[in-house]
Amino acid sequence: MKEDLERIMEIYEGARIFMAEHGNPRQWGPTNWPPEDLIRKDIEGQNSYVCLNEQDKVIAVFFYVYGKDIEPTYENITEGNWLDESPYGVVHRIATDHSVKGIGAFCIDWAFRRCGHLRIDTHGDNIVMQNLLKKLGFTHCGTIYVEEDDDPRLAFEKSAAVL
Repeated sequence: MKEDLERIMEIYEGARIFMAEHGNPRQWGPTNWPPEDLIRKDIEGQNSYVCLNEQDKVIAVFFYVYGKDIEPTYENITEGNWLDESPYGVVHRIATDHSVKGIGAFCIDWAFRRCGHLRIDTHGDNIVMQNLLKKLGFTHCGTIYVEEDDDPRLAFEKSAAVL
């Protein structure tokens, strides 16, 4: 996967442009998020996943991990509560090159099928992601805060135990 790093960073650059063009310039734009060193760490930790098209070209990338209390920023949720306190999976840093329709949904569904309990957060301006999560059956549970900036994030959850 290290051989895919350049392509992964291209996809993230395209995602920053896409988000800015769709009313969400602040989520990743001002900090040039995510930084390459973080993506290298994701790869080394075996938490970075890519989707390939029929020509074996990387067209999407995301971070996925599963466990108990694995996301420290999810410990403090305001304006609501999580639905299920059992171990959960987390998807972060999902981005696609937009060459295949529905690939974002495919990635999130893939992660959910692995664990049956998934949490994800997104910026309040990221209407595209919010709509996708609602379409996929996620529930808006409240607000969390990340270390990268002061903007609150909308927290979503989907659990097979409470469906």
